[in-house]
Amino acid sequence: MANPSPRRTLPLLMSPHKSGRSALTCEFRCGNACAHDVSNTSDNAYFGDVVASALSRRGVLRAGALGALAAGAGAAGVAGAVPAAAEPAPEARSGGRGNHGGRGGLRFAAVAPNREDRIVVPEGYTSAAVVRWGDPVLPDAPAFDFENQTAEAQAKQFGYNCDFVTFFPMGGHRGLLWVNHEYSDEALMFRGYAGGTAATEEQLRIGLAAHGGSVVEIERVGRSGQWRLVTRGRRRYNRRITAQTPMKLTGPAAGHDLLKTAADPTGTTVLGMLNNCAGGTTPWGTVLSGEENFNQYFVLGSGAPEAEKAALKRYGIDTASTTPGGRRFDRVEERFDLSRHPHEANRFGWIVEIDPFDPDSTPVKRTALGRLAHEGATTTLARDGRVVAYMGDDSRFEYVYKFVSKKRYIPGFDRHNRTLLDEGTLYVARLTGDSPAAEIDGTGKLPADGRFDGSGEWIPLVTGNVSHVPGMSAAEVLIHTRLAADKVGATKMDRPEDIERNPVTGGVYLALTNNSNRTPAQVDEANPRPANKHGHVLEIVEQRNDAASTAFAWSLPLVCGDPNDASTYFAGFDKTKVSPISCPDNVAFDRDGNLWISTDGNALGSNDGLFVMPVAGRERGYLRQFLTVPIGAETCGPMVTQDQRSVFVAVQHPGEVNGASPEAPASHWPDGGTSQPRPSVAVAWHTRGEKIGS
Repeated sequence: MANPSPRRTLPLLMSPHKSGRSALTCEFRCGNACAHDVSNTSDNAYFGDVVASALSRRGVLRAGALGALAAGAGAAGVAGAVPAAAEPAPEARSGGRGNHGGRGGLRFAAVAPNREDRIVVPEGYTSAAVVRWGDPVLPDAPAFDFENQTAEAQAKQFGYNCDFVTFFPMGGHRGLLWVNHEYSDEALMFRGYAGGTAATEEQLRIGLAAHGGSVVEIERVGRSGQWRLVTRGRRRYNRRITAQTPMKLTGPAAGHDLLKTAADPTGTTVLGMLNNCAGGTTPWGTVLSGEENFNQYFVLGSGAPEAEKAALKRYGIDTASTTPGGRRFDRVEERFDLSRHPHEANRFGWIVEIDPFDPDSTPVKRTALGRLAHEGATTTLARDGRVVAYMGDDSRFEYVYKFVSKKRYIPGFDRHNRTLLDEGTLYVARLTGDSPAAEIDGTGKLPADGRFDGSGEWIPLVTGNVSHVPGMSAAEVLIHTRLAADKVGATKMDRPEDIERNPVTGGVYLALTNNSNRTPAQVDEANPRPANKHGHVLEIVEQRNDAASTAFAWSLPLVCGDPNDASTYFAGFDKTKVSPISCPDNVAFDRDGNLWISTDGNALGSNDGLFVMPVAGRERGYLRQFLTVPIGAETCGPMVTQDQRSVFVAVQHPGEVNGASPEAPASHWPDGGTSQPRPSVAVAWHTRGEKIGS
């Protein structure tokens, strides 16, 4: 390894952090959000502040809903909860009979926690990178050259930190892989990167081109569970979307004054998408990609109109500093300077719909789904055929949302279906615990009824062009969704991240990654620990098992951490047999209804990984680690194929640890030797072609 060259330390990069993330990750991924004040200063009640006055009613609701979840294990429940026509496109979202009572269940030896610089899988499995940062996506893209990068090349190559992954089969042994590119880490992308005004303009343009997403064609290797990038032929579906790709705004907020800029006086077009984290798919075969920590890219909010500063601040944008910081994309594109273009930030924080089968199509930002730090949007069908999208707002003390379309999904009627996400009702969740406050003491001890659980309701914010929030128009509710949710008394949560609906039972599962800011006074039944550094998983069961219902029951099947810690909980399963887990981030299901959980920022001292846990039957709560990713990396994705012979994970920011640089890389994955680390999508499979987990 070459001796490190002199290099200026970037501001805040060596500061201490409360989570398991490195300072590099905190700086480049979310703008060092954990070092800033919580943006939600509303006085909305925490769970523990809500008086359980209607306990008997909620008990009836909870019993009914949990009964529906149990009923969902049967064939009738499957048909009612997730109609077969709801999700035909991606393999990972296919339905199937569940693993109830352990039949055909998970049979592998859990991977032990480790700090290895490779993907570690169970005995009998292997893994390989499918596509890496810089790999050619477009046919005329040049080969990747770390030492001689250009923005023109990056716009044609696979982008940087990969996150959400989904797959669209094309018949035979080929398919299209969609991948989000969440953020760029210039400190690892360029030698001698000094940041701020010292960064070159070409480095800034490369960073912008490294954002967005990629569509790539992949093929199965022989009859195995391995997949690889198609590198020959026309590859006509391959596409790169960047922070500069033209997009259109649709829905009730499109054209509103708060979305208009000098470059777009109509308020209906925008360049690019930023910080796209989790995602989803639609029944008609498109991608939904969520813009998350977009606030960090904008500077000089102090120069915005006074009347607009409160809303900017509510979205985590600095309105006090008169000195620009961060990546300084404003140096190459003026629109990132809010003192000149104060509405530009309002054009980010949306769900973006992309058609992977039409590389010439214009991506669409769907304003009816609200503006927040979107993890993604997971769709399903209600019993009457309307489309439902579940969404989390990934920040401390933020909220959980649901959108229900006005019109019904019609299989095969593409023109009609493409309008469904432009009109409907946007809801936010309010949850209530059912145990006396004295029984929730912050130790993690279960209340007397033996469960952390309760009931909840979906509060309407806006329906079409009609606002349900006093003092706000429908467009204002959608553009300033956080402010609207504050007004109606939504429930503050611990970083609501990815949400998925079980294809077998219909239960909805939400990853709550962590919240070290929660104080003992703020502990409640749904957030049973102060300084919650390990996170937990929330299970929602809609009334009548109908995704369009406005009432639900909830419980916590998993409270993460070291199983030897008394505050952890694994759905009542024997904790001597489970794997330690910290900071759940993305969730997914296989067709048997097993819950797969990837982690981000493991606060237990080992590498992040991928875990799997049955949510029904005798092994409910039996959580085991299936793989670990290389040192410094986060596990994203994940996605299990329909035939369950392959599991994809996005290995984000390998080697992103304190003190790392291109001169002194902390990881050499995936290429090995003395190579630079490259964020990549990887696949793991059984060497004998057996089902994943068997």
